[in-house]
Amino acid sequence: MKIDVLTIFPEFFGQVFEFGIIRRAKLAEIVEINTHDIREFATDKHRMVDDRPFGGGDGMVLKPEPIFAAIESLLGTAEKANYPNSTRVVLLTPQGLQLKQAAAKDMADETKHLVIICGRYEGVDERVNETLVTNEISIGDYVLSGGEPAAVVLVDSIVRLLPGALGSETSAENDSFSNGLLDYPHYTRPAEFRDMKVPEVLLNGNHAEIEKWRREKALEKTRVHRKDLLDKENAG
Repeated sequence: MKIDVLTIFPEFFGQVFEFGIIRRAKLAEIVEINTHDIREFATDKHRMVDDRPFGGGDGMVLKPEPIFAAIESLLGTAEKANYPNSTRVVLLTPQGLQLKQAAAKDMADETKHLVIICGRYEGVDERVNETLVTNEISIGDYVLSGGEPAAVVLVDSIVRLLPGALGSETSAENDSFSNGLLDYPHYTRPAEFRDMKVPEVLLNGNHAEIEKWRREKALEKTRVHRKDLLDKENAG
């Protein structure tokens, strides 16, 4: 997968993709990640990328011209109808659909070229959304100073699902939300620590009993912390 991130603060991403799973995926050429300064695509002498909103109001709005030029440089077109089927242009915005594990999996499976636009200020000129953007995504019901932190979350959630990115091919399948539930509890050595013992079922080698215990604990944890997930499953 190729990922291009459009931002007015490329320095934000200086080292953030150089750790853990993402770094290994880059070294293995599973993913290529590039950041692009939107200001480089501005044509005026001051390299302006924002302006005041029509109709009045607080704050500034990212201008369309530099973003259109950036997308054209990456995709050769500024019309989403002309994108290849495996290309997606994502705008990170509080107004987007909330990022879910299923959406991350879909992008990991179906997308070869992902372009991420990091919103800033009061937002992005709506013509960018109407013409360029295939997906509006939010990482939660809160407002950030910009889309850069959200871009890190989005990239991490997708890259770890790419084939070969994780050490174990079943790791992602057992993650929280992958089966509609939170993950079950995990334990490692030592088997006893400060009088706290690992559940005996995990030590007996009976895989059927272990799987049953894990399922029960996943349901229990989901019931306590995210009952809404069970409600959705029952409603479906």
